[in-house]
Amino acid sequence: MSTDQSPSPQGSGVQFFTVPEELAGQRIDNFLLARLKGVPRSRIYRILRKGEVRVNKGRVKAEYRLQGGDLVRVPPIRMAEESAPAVAGDSLRKALESAILYDEGGLLVVNKPAGLAVHGGSGVRLGLIEALRQMYPESPFMELVHRLDRDTSGAILVARKRAVLLHIQSELRAGKLGKSYLALAAGKWPRGRKIVEAPLKKNTLKSGERMVVVDGEGKPSTTRFQVEERFNGATLMSAEPVTGRTHQIRVHAQFVGCPLAGDAKYTPDEINSAFRDQGLKRLFLHSAGVRCTLPDGRKVDVKAPLPPELEAVLANLRRD
Repeated sequence: MSTDQSPSPQGSGVQFFTVPEELAGQRIDNFLLARLKGVPRSRIYRILRKGEVRVNKGRVKAEYRLQGGDLVRVPPIRMAEESAPAVAGDSLRKALESAILYDEGGLLVVNKPAGLAVHGGSGVRLGLIEALRQMYPESPFMELVHRLDRDTSGAILVARKRAVLLHIQSELRAGKLGKSYLALAAGKWPRGRKIVEAPLKKNTLKSGERMVVVDGEGKPSTTRFQVEERFNGATLMSAEPVTGRTHQIRVHAQFVGCPLAGDAKYTPDEINSAFRDQGLKRLFLHSAGVRCTLPDGRKVDVKAPLPPELEAVLANLRRD
């Protein structure tokens, strides 16, 4: 009987999973989606609808919530070869091992590198969470608490226990989770402009690209900004999002007239070109710190150092 948290080889027979106590309360569909990598979502829901997935020898619906000790039977299911799960290479594993900032009480804080998506999908075969699951095979539970844009570096919270995930996400909804960012804004940030309140709306272009715009019909959104250092043609800002909208800091900075340096989506090419001359090769947005509490009341306050490539850009600006 297999209790592994990874799928059996392509074309294998019946698989069995024993549900650990840490996953009690998770829906069966989400349990299977996390474990049957490379199997299309539609296929997973089809075998659930047909009753081919059994829990303790009985049929269940997609919304069934698992209990610790449940025995899940999955029928023979073939993965498309091109959809086989990607494997984290040695270089990525080493980079992530050195990027672990905190690992206590069922919580990981990782200093995510820029360019690494937080999860696979939409053309990305391997993201941060998939790599961490491979690195921590002894952890039956590994889920993102929140997300960072692919081009944003810095501190991100990952739960290794379901109770930790639910507790910190409740803090997030209540506005008690602290997140601070460092961002380099183009131009001279207006003096006295410490709060930006502008509703944000997501749009999808014909090309499929997702863009966020300030729109009266959008969701209320608030960001606190503070000037940290002024340069010739740029301003280093700290930013704390009060709400957690997609691309919020980037679009609010653009709204003020000071788009972020290196932002290929919201900053004009001629501005980005000037920052490339300063050595900037990516979006200058970094999750510099996170603050939360664990279910047992312990306070977590973790800082993520600015990556060397961004420190080098600041050093160049200071010489101008």
